[in-house]
Amino acid sequence: MSNVVVLDNGGGLMKAGMGGERDPSCVVPNCTARPPSSKKWLLADQLLSPAEDLTSATLRRPFDRGYLINPDLQSTLWAHLFTNLLKITPSSTSLLLTEPLFNLPSIQRSIDEIIFEEFNFKALFVADSPSLVHLYEASRRPYGLVSKAQCSLVVDCGFSFTHTAPVFQNFTLNYGVKRLDLGGKALTNYLKELVSYRSVNVMDESFIMDDVKEKLCFVSLDVPRDLQIARKHGKDNVLRCTYVLPDGVTYTKGYLKDPDESKRYFTLDDEVPSSHRGENDYMERQDPTDKNQDRRTVDLTKNEFCLTNERFLVPEMIFRPADLGLYRSYIFQNRVSIYQVILKVSISY
Repeated sequence: MSNVVVLDNGGGLMKAGMGGERDPSCVVPNCTARPPSSKKWLLADQLLSPAEDLTSATLRRPFDRGYLINPDLQSTLWAHLFTNLLKITPSSTSLLLTEPLFNLPSIQRSIDEIIFEEFNFKALFVADSPSLVHLYEASRRPYGLVSKAQCSLVVDCGFSFTHTAPVFQNFTLNYGVKRLDLGGKALTNYLKELVSYRSVNVMDESFIMDDVKEKLCFVSLDVPRDLQIARKHGKDNVLRCTYVLPDGVTYTKGYLKDPDESKRYFTLDDEVPSSHRGENDYMERQDPTDKNQDRRTVDLTKNEFCLTNERFLVPEMIFRPADLGLYRSYIFQNRVSIYQVILKVSISY
C-alpha cells in the first residue's frame, strides 16, 4: 500500500485517501456539530450516522470564507480522520494537501506546525486545486488537447467561493486568477430562504438543506422551458418533488417521499424546442382538477415541503450572481472576462 496520503481539505468536506487509489476512501464533513438534545460534539463521519438527529444542530467550522480561522478545531478533525478513518501512522507517511489560492502566509505557517509538530508527518507537499486538476486531466489523456496544449482554464467551484484559474505547464498563473465570492454555502443559504418563505422555516437546518440541494438540485440547460414546466399542475409538472423532514422519533434523517419523482425530469425528450409559447396555449392544456390533486398528495401527518422551480433556480445563481446582490462582472456574467484572462496570459508568454 502507498505511504502517501492525499487530503483535499475543503471548507465543506474533507476528501482523503491513499495515493494511487482511484477514488477517495472517505468523504466526510469538515465540521463539528452538537444536537440540541446532546452535550457532545460530533466529528466528521459521526455526523453521517443514521442514528444521529441533527435537526437544529449547532455547527462549528474551521473554515470561514474559504480560509482557515480555527487551527485547533482543524487539528482535532484531522486527528480523528488520520486515526479512526484512515488508520495511518503519520511518522511513516507523506502528505499531499490542497490549499486555497492566495492562502495567507500566517495560515500556511499554522498548517505546517500542525502537520510536523502535532502529527509528525514524514513529508508534506502543498498544492492548489487547479494545478492538480490540470495534471490529472493531462495524465488521464496523454494524447488529448490539454496534454498537447499544456494549458487550461480551470473553474473551481467550492464551498465558499469560485475561482477561474489559468494553468500553464502544471502551474497556476496567479495574476490571471479571478475570484467570485459565491459557492455551495451561498447556494444552500439561498435555498433555505426560498423554502422558508414558501413552505417551512428551515433557516437553522443547514445539514438538511445540504441534503436537499445535493439530491434534488440540478443545472438547467433550458431555463425558459423549465420555468414553463414548473408552472404546470399535477402529473404534467415533472419538476415537482416532495421532501420529508425528520421527526426525531420514527426517522432522524430527511428523505425523498418518492425517489422516482426526482428522476422524471430527466426523461423529457431533449428534442422538444424551448418553451416560449404563450399563456393561452399553456392554460388550454391545464386540467382544473390537477390543483386539487396536488393538495391531496400532501401528507398532513408529516412535516414536508415541495420543490419545483427551486431545483434549478438555486444552481442558476452561479451563472447569474447579480441576482444575489453580487453586481461585479465575473467570468460567468461576461464572456469578455474569459478573453481578458487568456489575453493576459498570452501576452506574458
